[in-house]
Amino acid sequence: MPRRSTDLWLFLLLAFGLSWLFALPLWLTDAPLGSPMVTAVGVAMMLTPTLGVLAVRLYGRRKGQPGTTWREWAVRTGLSLGERRGRTFALIALAWFGIPLLVVVAAAFSAALGLLSVDLGGLSMFRQSLATVTPGQALPLEPEVLFAVQIVSMVLIAPLINSIPAFGEEWGWRGWLLPRLMPLGTWKALLVSGVIWGAWHAPLTLRGYNYPELGAWAAPMFVIFCVAFGVVLGWLRLYSGSLWPAVIGHGSLNASGGLVMLIGDAADPPNLVVAGITGLVGSALLAVVSAVLLKSRPIRHTDSVAV
Repeated sequence: MPRRSTDLWLFLLLAFGLSWLFALPLWLTDAPLGSPMVTAVGVAMMLTPTLGVLAVRLYGRRKGQPGTTWREWAVRTGLSLGERRGRTFALIALAWFGIPLLVVVAAAFSAALGLLSVDLGGLSMFRQSLATVTPGQALPLEPEVLFAVQIVSMVLIAPLINSIPAFGEEWGWRGWLLPRLMPLGTWKALLVSGVIWGAWHAPLTLRGYNYPELGAWAAPMFVIFCVAFGVVLGWLRLYSGSLWPAVIGHGSLNASGGLVMLIGDAADPPNLVVAGITGLVGSALLAVVSAVLLKSRPIRHTDSVAV
C-alpha cells in the first residue's frame, strides 16, 4: 500500500477508533445528554485527531521513511503563522469576532422566518437555565446582569478558552487531513473533509447530541452543519497558510453557538433542527458565506502536504 494511503487510514483509524473508545462509557451507562460525563467525553474526543496526527508522524519515522524535520513538518501542518503574518492575524480577528456575528445573524434570520421565538424582555430561557444550574439558591447578580456578562464573555473570553480543546480537532482535520486531500481539488477536498469531520462526531450525535428531538438522526443532521462550517474553517486554514485562524474560529463557534438557548422563549423553546447557527438556517447561511469567501478570495495555492 502506498505510504500516503497508509498514513491516511492510520490517521482515520485512530481518530475514529479512539473517539468511540472514549465515548464507550456513555453507551454502557446510557448517560443522559445533559450529564457531566457527556461534556468530559466530548472534550476527550477532541484530542483524538491530534493523536492521529502524532501517530502518523511517529509511524513514518519508525519505518525509516524519508521526510522532513519536526520543525518543517509543524510548519506544513499549519502550526506556524504562515508566510504572511499580517494576513493570518487579520483572519484570526475575523474568526474571533466574525463567527459570533454569524451566530447572531443566524438567530435573527431564524426569528424573522418565524422559526425562533425570542424573549429578550423576560429572558425566560436564560432564567430557566439559571434555575437548573442553581436550584433553590439566590443568584449573586440580577439575571439581566448575568446575561450581559455571559454575552460579553462568549465574544471576548470564551473563544480563547474554547480554542484550547478545539486545537485537538483542528490540527487533525484542517492541519493535516485537509492539505492531504487537496489533490482532489479545493471544493472536493473541503467537502470531503467536512463529511469526515461530521461523521467523526457519531459517538455523540447518534445519541441525539445537538438535536435531542432527532435521536440517532442527529448524526446526519450534524454532518450537514459540519460540511457548511468546515468549508469556512478550511478556507481560513488554506488562505492564511496557518492553522490558528481555524482554531480560533472553531473555539469561537463553540463559545457562542448556543445563543438561541439564551434568548429563546421558554414557552416556545427553539427547534434546534432549524433555528440558530447549527440548524438548517445556520447551515444555509454558512454555505452562502463559504461561496462568497471562495469566490472573492480563492485559494490560489496550497500548503505542502504534511509528511
